[in-house]
Amino acid sequence: MTDIFGFPLPVVLGQLMLGLVNGSFYALLSLGLAVIFGLLGVVNFAHGAFYMLGAYAAWLGMSYFEINYWVALVMSPLVVGALGVVVERSALRHLYQIDPLYGLLLTFGLALIAEGLLREMFGSSGQSYPVPELLRGATNLGFMIIPIYRLWVIVASVLVCFTTWFVLERTSLGATLRAATENPKIVQSFGINVPVIVTLTYGAGVGLAALAGVLSAPVIQITPLMGSSLVTVVFAVVVIGGMGSILGAIVSGLMLGVIEGFTKVIYPEASNIVVFVIMAIVLFFRPAGLFGKE
Repeated sequence: MTDIFGFPLPVVLGQLMLGLVNGSFYALLSLGLAVIFGLLGVVNFAHGAFYMLGAYAAWLGMSYFEINYWVALVMSPLVVGALGVVVERSALRHLYQIDPLYGLLLTFGLALIAEGLLREMFGSSGQSYPVPELLRGATNLGFMIIPIYRLWVIVASVLVCFTTWFVLERTSLGATLRAATENPKIVQSFGINVPVIVTLTYGAGVGLAALAGVLSAPVIQITPLMGSSLVTVVFAVVVIGGMGSILGAIVSGLMLGVIEGFTKVIYPEASNIVVFVIMAIVLFFRPAGLFGKE
């Protein structure tokens, strides 16, 4: 049997596959951050909180309204996205013309408020969400047996990520969005309501975070702190890919998940910091990120 660094090949491939699952979450969350920063210039530190709210929205829908997973997969991003719209119109809108630090502080404060409220309402213990019946069981890939649901997470995340990239980079709608944020006065002169576009863009970015939350609900315990423990890694992924780069967020998220999985095989103690080490190296040689513009 072939070994890699002294480890059996099936073990390495298994960890790489699990890393790809984590990378799918990184990519989807990083995508929402990149959309909001790239189009609006807002460093959305509440992104982890919206991810957490997406998972809680699915759990509450199941527990109190008997809403199944497939409905929650659509409804939770819409509900949390609508909450994002309220946040943008009531608070963030007033901060666009001043130092971006104020937007970061505002969203950081909103994240703390959301975590505190959820902890007060449901406690710190985790809530479980069942895997939908259609996706239960496991399949044999030859080198490992993997739950079908984890394969679904990879497929769904990659599909959503590259669909979003295509819409923003290859369609007239995406061109309008970019133009509205780069030169709003000219776009406004064509009769396009730029403030509405900005609001919907923020809502869409927040909805992507909520979608990641719903996808993660059957995999991990749902807790008020699930977002804060992940958001720092996601910010590192966005920096590595290039702040505001949609393609950079997707590719870096998937790539870093795989690298993290490989690190767990050869040197497990470093798996929690490998993303930040890579971020430091990238910033040293290419401050704009792998896909960012200098």
